[in-house]
Amino acid sequence: MGNSIYFAKNDELLGHVTMIFFSIFVSVSYVLGSLVANDIEPGAITAARFFIGACVMGALVFAVRKRKLEDFKSPWRFFVISFSIIIYFVLMFEALKTSSSLSLSVVFTLTPLIALFFEFFLKKPINFRALFGIILGALGALWVIFDGKLENLILLKVGYGELIFFWGCVGHSIYAILIPILNRGEDAASQTFGTLSAGFILLVLFFWQDIVGTNWTQLSLLIWVTIIYLALVATALSAFLIQFAAKRLNASKVMAYTYAVPFWAALGDMFVGKGMPEAHLIFGGLIIAFALFLLISDNRQKISK
Repeated sequence: MGNSIYFAKNDELLGHVTMIFFSIFVSVSYVLGSLVANDIEPGAITAARFFIGACVMGALVFAVRKRKLEDFKSPWRFFVISFSIIIYFVLMFEALKTSSSLSLSVVFTLTPLIALFFEFFLKKPINFRALFGIILGALGALWVIFDGKLENLILLKVGYGELIFFWGCVGHSIYAILIPILNRGEDAASQTFGTLSAGFILLVLFFWQDIVGTNWTQLSLLIWVTIIYLALVATALSAFLIQFAAKRLNASKVMAYTYAVPFWAALGDMFVGKGMPEAHLIFGGLIIAFALFLLISDNRQKISK
């Protein structure tokens, strides 16, 4: 009995460590994206990311795991899933042209509340502590989005980048909800490969002019580093990490690490020389941090492996 409790606690600890790395990887994508957003079109960089990610995941699925084409039944599913996530990625890079990585990482903390809105119609259960934590985190995010000014909230005065990225976050929330709904028994690697492949096809259809118009041989090293990082770390590795953690933590704890992203983004901004965050960012961040504490300290039974 004692050993089983010990291993269970260690297993949960592994889940938390995994999600810490996940939140770091997501935050770095904002910081890197802000450095190159004005040097390449959003559709082009997203297409390159999806192409490289699809190649890597395809090698894993077919060469290592010995999957067959029959595993990808009802391929329309992957186009539906990928459409929602490319909205997020394309709007993220468009928003980074005018907004800071830290500001957008705070907007990203609205995704649990947006997901909760959609899940209400799907009648998914959630406990009061998790609900309170999500609402509190959203209030912290709104404080930052409206610059800590009540008149900005009343007048709905919000920056262009933050506004369009909000709709990107809606796409991300729908993506997270669609993954389990449209899964037909395939594992995470197969579903990720199908999603990236379908997403690349859609990006070529929607943004072929940007893709063809990009001088790929003349792109800077920083842009290529960003593309490769987004493809391999922020997409493929992050998908594995969240799948790993979801088997060891309950949903509210996995969701909670969304609120850790602004902290790492703030550190990243300071590392690249953008200075300390402003007072309203710090105050909103403290509210978000408390929401993170509430959700992580939720002691409901973890998901069984």
